[in-house]
Amino acid sequence: MPRRVAVVGAGSSGLACVKVCLEEGLDPVCFESSDDIGGLWKFKESPEPDRSSIYRSLVVNTSKEMMCFSDFPMPDNYPNYMHNSQLLQYFRLYAEHFHLLQHIRFQTTVRSVTQRPDFSVSGQWDVVTMNKNNEEERHIFDAVLVCSGHYIHPVLPLADFPGHETFLGRLLHSREYRDADSFRGKRVVVVGFGNSGGDVAVEISRSAEKTFLSARDGFWVMSRMYRRGLPVDMALISRFNILLMQLLPKALINWAGERALNQKYDHELYGLKPRHRLLDKRPLVNDDLPGRILQGALVMKPNIRTFKDSGVTFEDGTVEDNIDAVVFCTGYKGNFPFLPSALSEGPHCELMLYKRVFSPALQQPTLAVMGLFQVRGPVMPIVEMQVRWAVKVFSGSTRLPSTQKMLEVIETDRRLNMPSFPNPQQAVLQVDFIQYLDFMAEEIGVKPHLWRLLLTDPVLWAKIFFGPCTPYQYRLTGPGQWAGARRAILTQWERVAKPFRSRAVPEPEVRRSFLCSPWLAACAGTMVVALLLSHKIVPSVQHATQMLSRSKSFLDDFWFTD
Repeated sequence: MPRRVAVVGAGSSGLACVKVCLEEGLDPVCFESSDDIGGLWKFKESPEPDRSSIYRSLVVNTSKEMMCFSDFPMPDNYPNYMHNSQLLQYFRLYAEHFHLLQHIRFQTTVRSVTQRPDFSVSGQWDVVTMNKNNEEERHIFDAVLVCSGHYIHPVLPLADFPGHETFLGRLLHSREYRDADSFRGKRVVVVGFGNSGGDVAVEISRSAEKTFLSARDGFWVMSRMYRRGLPVDMALISRFNILLMQLLPKALINWAGERALNQKYDHELYGLKPRHRLLDKRPLVNDDLPGRILQGALVMKPNIRTFKDSGVTFEDGTVEDNIDAVVFCTGYKGNFPFLPSALSEGPHCELMLYKRVFSPALQQPTLAVMGLFQVRGPVMPIVEMQVRWAVKVFSGSTRLPSTQKMLEVIETDRRLNMPSFPNPQQAVLQVDFIQYLDFMAEEIGVKPHLWRLLLTDPVLWAKIFFGPCTPYQYRLTGPGQWAGARRAILTQWERVAKPFRSRAVPEPEVRRSFLCSPWLAACAGTMVVALLLSHKIVPSVQHATQMLSRSKSFLDDFWFTD
């Protein structure tokens, strides 16, 4: 009989868990507290208790080719950066294609997950749920996959701001924010400078009389667009770039990257420049923030020192009066109240997880937590790989190291991240996109064999090494191999270009002038050749020309064209 696996939550992570469990011959039962799939990406007009929440205009920060499931490319007509409603539609297509809905119990909330008395032998769990009729049900499962997310319990640090009790305006967390309509014509302060803070401040600034963005520190701000208007993550997240970062001095990379960003807009002039260097923390992804500052609709301010009855005083001593609302974009607590409290044994009662998945405190590795990490890159491919690794551990195909070794790895990872993230709770969450994927892929035997590909399929090798690290790379070989993976990699830039081709662009007529005539070019060429021959440097020039020609042919054949 197949092993029964409880999946908590039917968002993007939960759907991937159900699908991978079915591939491995397991029997998944997914419990979803709402009446639909999508989790975080299911927009609701008003926030619901104990559920994640997003604002109406939210657009993804990672492009479709980078964030899709590894064996299910997004439709080629989808925009590269899509609205939350389109991402939800993609989840519906995924669930329908792999027949996942029949394994989901909607309007069923998980109340508790506890170890059975014989857990040390069986590894089984008692799971208590509550259905829509408030009827309690008890279940026994062989394993549990936690996919409920960590964007549910907001952090609202009012205690850090004296005088908030007497403030006459509105105080709210971004979890309550839906759109800017209620802020039209008002003076608003947005506190917090993450991606949500940037998005909310920009959107409010289009309706409010004046918007202030208050932050303890600045951020390096990056657009979704790279050169030629292509998705920035597809240009930067590659194995070749990782190799360069390992070979070149970090200070040099920081200097070059910061210089490129400052050429678009001077971060110091705009009040955006942070204390940290570019590679130390994730950049802020926002296309419109500098423009709103340039237009004066959005004003950068330091952290709030105190509230007044109708205004705020900032840490630089400046005062803004007649403030109507303050929106706190100050993050969330990663709480999992249904899990045993013994698992939250970190210094700040956080979950201690080996490689952000498994708890060393368990005698049997039959519980895995999905998506509890932070990364410079897309989340969905990592979660999919996490569950592929987890089910192999559940089945015994892959084994974890000893408890002591896992604790040492957790502490080492925390210590390595502390220089960039002094908060230990933040430091332990950080992972590197390609390195983390490769670690898990190697554990289960699906990491691409680059040297073998170089010899047997150089075109594909070049795409994988020089091109973007798209999720399809982890379906080329090993368990869960997908026959369409190679073609998906070779055609990924075609899907990037597809949504742009909405009108035929006429080819301009080329009129040759005398200066561009072939006769003039021939004459000039003859003179240059004569000059080179007179100095006897033809061999070296020929050699350089051949090298450049070969390099151009290689790039044209293997990188830029499909």
